[in-house]
Amino acid sequence: MTTHESKFDPHEFDGKRVLVTGGTKGIGQAVAARLRVGGAKLLTTSRGHSADLADRDLFVAADITTAEGCSLVADAVLKRLGGIDIIVHVVGGSSAPGGGFAVLSDGEWHRALDLNLFPAVRLDRALLPTMLKQGSGVIIHVTSIQSVLPLHEATIAYAAAKAALANYSKGLSKEVSPKGIRVVRVSPGWVETEAAVGLVKELAASKGTDYEGARKFLMDSLGGIPIGRPAQPSEVAELVAFLSSPRAASITGTEYVIDGGTIPTI
Repeated sequence: MTTHESKFDPHEFDGKRVLVTGGTKGIGQAVAARLRVGGAKLLTTSRGHSADLADRDLFVAADITTAEGCSLVADAVLKRLGGIDIIVHVVGGSSAPGGGFAVLSDGEWHRALDLNLFPAVRLDRALLPTMLKQGSGVIIHVTSIQSVLPLHEATIAYAAAKAALANYSKGLSKEVSPKGIRVVRVSPGWVETEAAVGLVKELAASKGTDYEGARKFLMDSLGGIPIGRPAQPSEVAELVAFLSSPRAASITGTEYVIDGGTIPTI
């Protein structure tokens, strides 16, 4: 057990059955590790297997950008976990080319929605009946500050999809919170995941600068990050853990931004 892990209550999530989508890399991996340390019985999902998985029986390889993939995951949750208490929708991202609106075909728009909106909609629809029957549960939707601070050059479709996820999340909370289900959004800014580190290294090579120079360039492109650095995946995971726990029992229907102060408005 690391020094960081030793401060966690190892029984905080005892008996809790958890699904984390996109749980083998980046934020999802950090969230899965944090909840597992707290005692959760946890199932993760991604498109491919990971050698770092703690328990392969609690992993589903599925493409949840499809209805079939979501059905596969939902069935696995109910069969392997016997129910569900916490859902954390982390999966998301963008592969759209740069160039603004003109280069975004219908296919690119559909891909953005299929990755950033529909997995949450489909899995919630499949698993919420179990939560409603037991009268309790927590759903965390990981959105993005781009839902209110879109970057038009390459991620406008991603930003629009995340804004749709935020709107859906708010509406869902109004419907199910009176029935015992809390729905909360976590909205990260730039998080220094392995993928982000790779992006910075590529940028450094293309611009003939070092890692710190490229890192600063990216922060400046966001309008600056007042704390002077991106967030770490473990910091986002700690926020998710708090919001998933009974400590946040009165919190629902709202959004928690973790961006180091990037959004410049109130």
